[in-house]
Amino acid sequence: MSRVSSTLRSLPYSCGLIPFITAGNPDIVSTEKALKILDSCGADIIEIGLPYSDPLADGPVIQQASKQALSQGMNFDMLLSLLHKINGHIRAPLVMFTYYNPLIARGILSFLTEIAAAGITGIIIPDLPLEEADYILDICNNLSIELILLVTPTSSKNRIDRIISKSQGVIYVVSSTGVTGLRDQINKNMQEFVASIRKKTDKLIILGFGISQEKHVRQIVQWEVDGIVIGSAFVNCLADTSVDNGLEKLKSFCTSVKNVIMHPGPC
Repeated sequence: MSRVSSTLRSLPYSCGLIPFITAGNPDIVSTEKALKILDSCGADIIEIGLPYSDPLADGPVIQQASKQALSQGMNFDMLLSLLHKINGHIRAPLVMFTYYNPLIARGILSFLTEIAAAGITGIIIPDLPLEEADYILDICNNLSIELILLVTPTSSKNRIDRIISKSQGVIYVVSSTGVTGLRDQINKNMQEFVASIRKKTDKLIILGFGISQEKHVRQIVQWEVDGIVIGSAFVNCLADTSVDNGLEKLKSFCTSVKNVIMHPGPC
């Protein structure tokens, strides 16, 4: 069992907090500080995004963050260097969010071997064709990396069954159609969709895309999910013109969301 799965399964509370930040936004030094803040403020797993020039699954907040990071010269080698630096100093398992093209450009085996050596224990590739997942799954199994596959409400029953079957241990349920981003409401049909997945498998379920407010977390924590992914809201904290203020916002938001998970109260 990977560190990602084992961490979620061993939680003494209902579900884990999985914040997302974009590497290199607003700069590489801030990314290191942000990772340490999230780790110290209760993140159970941390998702770190490799900036990409054509982020099709990302909403405007994360797109802007990627643009900012790339303008600062952020690249895969810089991220590897940072990961090696913090490896062993971050309690929470780290999951990389990246698109398929960077793996192909680097060489799939090289890419995965390098991130494993740098301490990455999970990977999410939103545009990975399911038909091409087997090769990556084989490598990930050998490197103790968990490939986390995504299921959407618009996926066919057959495709959902295939994704569940291929998943190593964690299934990422996309809580809204379209891209990531800040939303006021969570789709009311999502609880039923999550329940339908739960009936099919005892694998872990994490929920993400569009979860950005404490009220969303208070609602979702009542469902049978094992982890809640929050991206744009955390990235938005770091959009402050003052880096120090942005990091303080990040700390405050992480602390408050974790408190909701620990003490959800009535939704």
